[in-house]
Amino acid sequence: MPLGTIDRTPPPFFRQGPSAATRLVFFSALAVFLMVADARLGFVEPLRAGLAVALLPLQRALLVPVEMARGGGQYLQRLDDALASERAAREKLAAQAALLATAEQQAAEAARLRALLALQPALPVPAVPAEVLYEAADPYSRKLFVDRGRTHGVELGAPVVNEAGVLGQVTRVYPLTSEVTLLADKDAAIPVLNVRTQQRAAAFGGAGGGQMELRFTSANADVQAGDALHTGGLDGIYPPGLPVAVVAAVERRVESGFARVLLRPAAPPDGVRFVLLLQPASVRLPPRPDAEPAPAAGGRADHVLKTPRRAAGGASAP
Repeated sequence: MPLGTIDRTPPPFFRQGPSAATRLVFFSALAVFLMVADARLGFVEPLRAGLAVALLPLQRALLVPVEMARGGGQYLQRLDDALASERAAREKLAAQAALLATAEQQAAEAARLRALLALQPALPVPAVPAEVLYEAADPYSRKLFVDRGRTHGVELGAPVVNEAGVLGQVTRVYPLTSEVTLLADKDAAIPVLNVRTQQRAAAFGGAGGGQMELRFTSANADVQAGDALHTGGLDGIYPPGLPVAVVAAVERRVESGFARVLLRPAAPPDGVRFVLLLQPASVRLPPRPDAEPAPAAGGRADHVLKTPRRAAGGASAP
């Protein structure tokens, strides 16, 4: 093919059109014109508004993943804050519950102390206030130890009471502490007086379940459930009129000549913290004479009885 017949024009794909400088000048002038026309005439505003309305669904659709991610992060953050607030509230509630329990315990102790302070002037005997230290570890006995002893004026056999009634008796005295045997102990016994019938009896501990019982009570004795038993004051230990127990049940058996009378102590020993140690009534009694007074010098006692001495073999010596 001759060389002169070849078409040397570039294909449409490689045609450049206007030069780059020409297009730059044209589009720059167009931009300046549009800006000036928009600023002066505002004819582009409807076009902008229409374009914004047309693109709004697309913008909403594109913002959904962003809002979901942002909302999920906020939900997790608020969930953590809620859990932290719940933990703080529970801790505060537990602390307030502990404070409430302490306040209730202190209020109960204050009530007991006020009752003891009101009881002390009403008692006709000297009393020593004491606080319970601990209960004896022996599972077969009911004993307490208090923080008052011989140096505080505590006497052996001193009755121990609180605002509800008689708790027990001091059975051992140490210099700074004392051992108190409760009425529910198996070795405890106390004389009582039935307030309703004025009958006297003896109440013993060890009935089981913290109860007491009236032993050697005849089957036809006038004892009823609910009878109040107080101290009689004739034993030389307990002052009269102190509550001891209440009759809980009476079991009368036909085949037995005695009735089983169960008692509920007037002063439950559980939870006791403050008590009063009373002076035994025998301490305030006048001393008993051990021997008859000797006759005066130069005289003879008119009412002295002489006991004859027995000689060896059983004979009486003058």
